[in-house]
Amino acid sequence: MCSLEKSGNIFILTLTGDDEHRLNPTLIESIRTTLKQVRREAKPGSVLITTAQGKFFSNGADLKYAAAAGSPAGTYDRIRQMSDSFKFVVADLLSLPMTTIAAISGHAAAAGFILALSHDYVLMRKDKGG
Repeated sequence: MCSLEKSGNIFILTLTGDDEHRLNPTLIESIRTTLKQVRREAKPGSVLITTAQGKFFSNGADLKYAAAAGSPAGTYDRIRQMSDSFKFVVADLLSLPMTTIAAISGHAAAAGFILALSHDYVLMRKDKGG
């Protein structure tokens, strides 16, 4: 899941819940719903900052969710569904009428890295980088 805070023209979208913030249908839909709200409330000069609670920004697609389908065909269908849904998150971020910043709080792997790169700027804390 995610939460949204607003202070003036600054929106802060925070990935919440489990520490790894794996992208599954629930999280993807939560992000999309939040981005729609940000788009509705945006004014000239607005900024979106995306961050996450805990040690990870996002460890990518939720492969445990995909494998829980119980068959190779079901797993494939779930992965395709997540991938297709995630494309809309990327499009939503790229088309927001404001500056977007990914404030990386930890690891950003696979689709989590794509999520970060879908912002205009990516910042990482010095104590988290290499």
